[in-house]
Amino acid sequence: MSPPLPDVPDSDCQLPYQVAVFARRISAAGELDRAAFLLLDQLAAGGPANVKTLAAALGVDSSTVTRQAAPLLRERLLARVPYPADRRAVRLALTPLGAGRLAQVREQRQRLIAELTAGWTPDERTVFCALLERFNAGLRNRR
Repeated sequence: MSPPLPDVPDSDCQLPYQVAVFARRISAAGELDRAAFLLLDQLAAGGPANVKTLAAALGVDSSTVTRQAAPLLRERLLARVPYPADRRAVRLALTPLGAGRLAQVREQRQRLIAELTAGWTPDERTVFCALLERFNAGLRNRR
């Protein structure tokens, strides 16, 4: 049996730290916090939705979505729109300003990731993406 490699950190100890660093740095790179990005992205993908639907899609409670939406409404990145079947009910919708901001943040993040992985092979990028997707699916399935 060969001895352990020197100076190789234990991945079970390092992984939580590395995930936290990644989340913090990728959010900072886009100048839009993670929660705002995910909320805008969900509305871009699914169209206008009520708070309860958004909460279910994002895996949070309705009060969290309400709290996260408030500054986005103030900044006019989101708007309240009437629900066609019930004029008393409202849904949140991405505004043109919000769609532009989301596109800008996506582009910034894509440039950053391209820069950071420029020295990687296509296979390494594919494996990294597949593992990150698997990791995120595991988180999503825990709910």
